[in-house]
Amino acid sequence: MNITVIGAGYVGLVTGACFAELGNHVTCVDVNEHKIANLKKGILPIYEPGLEPMVISNMNEGRLRFVTSLTEIEGDPQVIFIAVGTPSDKDGSADIKYVLEAARNIGGYINDYCVVVDKSTVPVGMADEVQVVIQNELKKRGLSIKFDVVSNPEFLREGAAIEDFMRPDRIIIGLESNNAKSIMLDLYLPILRSPERIYFMNVKDAEMTKYAANAMLATRISFMNEISMLCERMGVDIENVRIGIGSDSRIGSAFLNPGCGYGGSCFPKDVRALVKMAERNAVEPMILNAVERRNLEQKQVLPDKVTQVFGEDLAGVTLGVWGLSFKPGTDDMREASSLVLIEDAIRRGARVQAYDPAAMPVAREIMPEEWFDSGKLKLTDHQYDALKDADALVLVTEWKPFCYPDIAAMKNMMRQHVIFDGRNQYDPKHIRAAGFEYYGIGRGSVPERSVIRRKEAVDAA
Repeated sequence: MNITVIGAGYVGLVTGACFAELGNHVTCVDVNEHKIANLKKGILPIYEPGLEPMVISNMNEGRLRFVTSLTEIEGDPQVIFIAVGTPSDKDGSADIKYVLEAARNIGGYINDYCVVVDKSTVPVGMADEVQVVIQNELKKRGLSIKFDVVSNPEFLREGAAIEDFMRPDRIIIGLESNNAKSIMLDLYLPILRSPERIYFMNVKDAEMTKYAANAMLATRISFMNEISMLCERMGVDIENVRIGIGSDSRIGSAFLNPGCGYGGSCFPKDVRALVKMAERNAVEPMILNAVERRNLEQKQVLPDKVTQVFGEDLAGVTLGVWGLSFKPGTDDMREASSLVLIEDAIRRGARVQAYDPAAMPVAREIMPEEWFDSGKLKLTDHQYDALKDADALVLVTEWKPFCYPDIAAMKNMMRQHVIFDGRNQYDPKHIRAAGFEYYGIGRGSVPERSVIRRKEAVDAA
């Protein structure tokens, strides 16, 4: 099948590469000339396990091309995916200008029937707007060409996107045309081999399904984070509570891990967008507002624990930070908890030494140059370099290389032996037995500390 994907970002690139891997001829279009030039050289704008070799092999086989304009496409596409960004607007609603621009370009380009697929996360009713925009552009050209607009939301997890695309647990497709249904079945049956897990519904139903799914997962995370705060005050270990409720078949264990807050490109903006949709339709988003507020509060947990131990003034304190991306398996730092922690620490006078297996180039781009120039922030070449003469380790992202650290080496290189575990990755008993002070998320009461003693130790070092 001849497929066009508008947008060569995270969703567009994964979608294009995976469809090409299945034998389709795919052209990815992006107006960013620098991005396209790099992609033609096999240089990807994102980190996603397994994506780079897939892109390169399909380019070499001639199944995947990258261009900056629809006019460069060879032949008429049967399917055009819109996979552009829909970031949060100033009021929290989804910014749809890139989707509308893609629709205008499609209306100015197509010459034969095709299926236009909204792959971007768009507000309910967006497909209708796309339909109108394309029709208006065709009218300007004096053409009457049939086309269908379909909603096919993505459910890709960063760090596992290829697996999710090739082996999805379900595919949601919103449409109103039998012709479009036939084409979408042809497109996806090679992946599923069976239509049972392809769920067809109305277009608006599919658009809402994407938002509702992300909001539900964000709600589970925020709920567990709130329970973890209660556990901490009452001397209860949240990890045992998590196992206990996760074993209930009515609840399940997914997305019940407490931590230092969620981030990324989906949950924060989609919750905010759903809040705005509710408000515009005279529905008070009580639960959604609480989810967002809890997550904002949760991102302050690690900074608060640091000041509980070292005091409000962190001058002379060096923090070693493991993990910058919002989750393991990606270099995405959008709304990452590490940003809140590092900004708070530096504002209080601390020095930060940070390491991440994938997100270091992104960190250098988005963090203030002043932090690097002044020596307040250093990005290290190795995870243990971040702990040299550090007063504490702060684990923010649970990358696999951080799972089983060399405790003996850590003791030798750290100035003080304190661990703040933002993802409850370590066993408190094991860490404390090794001579470290351990502070997790909701893992029992925080021991009484003498901030004065701690500060005196830092000043004397």
